[in-house]
Amino acid sequence: MVTAPGLPENYPRALDRTVTLADGQLVHLRPIHPGDAPALVAFHARLSSDSVYRRYFSFHPELSETEVTWLTTVDYVDRLALVVVVDDALVAVGRYDRLPGTETAEVAFLVADEFQHRGLGMLLLKDLATAARRHAITTFVAETQASNRDMMGVFEGSGFNVTSSLDAEIISVRFRIAPYEASDHGESVPGTA
Repeated sequence: MVTAPGLPENYPRALDRTVTLADGQLVHLRPIHPGDAPALVAFHARLSSDSVYRRYFSFHPELSETEVTWLTTVDYVDRLALVVVVDDALVAVGRYDRLPGTETAEVAFLVADEFQHRGLGMLLLKDLATAARRHAITTFVAETQASNRDMMGVFEGSGFNVTSSLDAEIISVRFRIAPYEASDHGESVPGTA
């Protein structure tokens, strides 16, 4: 198989697509690749301190070079990250990381402040679940702050059977990623590679 310059040989082009959001905006959803490192750094720099804190549970103003490499270099099987791109800028990232030796993966999301409440978290969750099932992952787990009602809203509105527990202001969620009905948060249109 011939791969475009800069893309890993196992880059899953089938996950690359254009999506129309409920408000009519077109966004490009695709797997991350190492060439996204500068865009990921720029994305992180544009986030509010509140958005960063909700994702990392701490003040984390910059990503280290090691973190950027880790976040952009995935195997597309046990570790997958999807990005949402608008006008060549990353506006959202969702990822799963399989827990070693299990059928369970941790899932996480980060959406640019100006793109929150537009269905991107749900879009990423459903596409990640579809991809994960293809690789024998059956369950997603996540942790979020009890105050992060937006993230809990994504999980609870996903159509998956979500269970949760609270410990010291951290909510742990767990759900099987059984197939779901088509999302009403936007429809797919043919994408470009």
